[in-house]
Amino acid sequence: MADDRVTQLQSYNAFLRRKRLVLVIAIFATVVIAVFAVSVGSLNVPISEIIKTVFGKGEPQSHTIIMNIRLPRVTAAILVGAMLAVSGAVMQCVLQNPLASASTLGVSQGAASGAALGIIVFGGGVVNSDSAATAIAINNPYIVTLCAFLCGSISTFVVIILSQFKKELGPGGLILAGVALSSLFTGGSTLLQYFADETKISAVVFWTFGNLGSAGWTELLILVAVFLVAMVYFLLNRWNYNAMESGADTAKSLGVSTRTVMLISMGICSLASAIAVSFVGIISFVGLVAPHIMRRFVGNDYRYLIPCSAAAGALLLILADTFGRLIIAPVILPIGAITSFLGAPMFLYLLFRGFKSHG
Repeated sequence: MADDRVTQLQSYNAFLRRKRLVLVIAIFATVVIAVFAVSVGSLNVPISEIIKTVFGKGEPQSHTIIMNIRLPRVTAAILVGAMLAVSGAVMQCVLQNPLASASTLGVSQGAASGAALGIIVFGGGVVNSDSAATAIAINNPYIVTLCAFLCGSISTFVVIILSQFKKELGPGGLILAGVALSSLFTGGSTLLQYFADETKISAVVFWTFGNLGSAGWTELLILVAVFLVAMVYFLLNRWNYNAMESGADTAKSLGVSTRTVMLISMGICSLASAIAVSFVGIISFVGLVAPHIMRRFVGNDYRYLIPCSAAAGALLLILADTFGRLIIAPVILPIGAITSFLGAPMFLYLLFRGFKSHG
């Protein structure tokens, strides 16, 4: 009996070591790709020059490129990818639905509708033209961001109400509710664009493409604060999420206040996702794919799934953005299109492998 316990303990410790190794590898890969993303572009910058610039000893040209353009962009990719991925992992747990994410629950579509409202109704978008090219910019980013955040939060608020008062809907019904809300917001955005002029329509389309370069250091500080608050809460409730994975009844029998945890978790997920997409535009599939990738390595143990999902989301978004910047440089492809093109086949592959392994 004692030998069996020792063997089980050794197996368990080895299992935990594998999960920690996955987390370390994911973080290391994110850091390596982040440094690579900062160093490459129309002007390649050596890693030594990046280090000097970060510590204020680099050349003026390098300082402009790194501190004003590339480093904010890469930092935005890390924060937004991590926030969307962690929010997706927690949503999938508390709603007991593997398809839950900011995209499938209508948060992203609500944010797009809100951005259209801010640009068209409140005049937040403009097209700046010169002799060389036509550039589209958001001339009042704060009203656009506020409208995107408020409308993005509406969808999750409705889903929370339905989950509490229409329990017979079940997880599948909540996703269908998210699809319906997405259609509603898309219709509203289309109507707004129908009555808008070409300038404002161009600004709306530009915003929905997704642009990690639109977030400055002020916006990044807000993202850092929201991300840290969300991560602290999620990690403090990691054991509650593990219990809820076994079902609401089991979690309640273990003393978990499932309703409170679900409401607060969904509220924080909504806040984090809405703020993320309101700053950089629509980013699809990251919040859906990243948690499922990590589940194949660490399982449903939220002690490791939460930080691993954050690292995977950051890594996926940095890879997508770097690919979009380099593939037909100097043209920068929209990040939203890249994540959709890369995410959809990857998710279909994961579904195929999942069904195959259970078949």
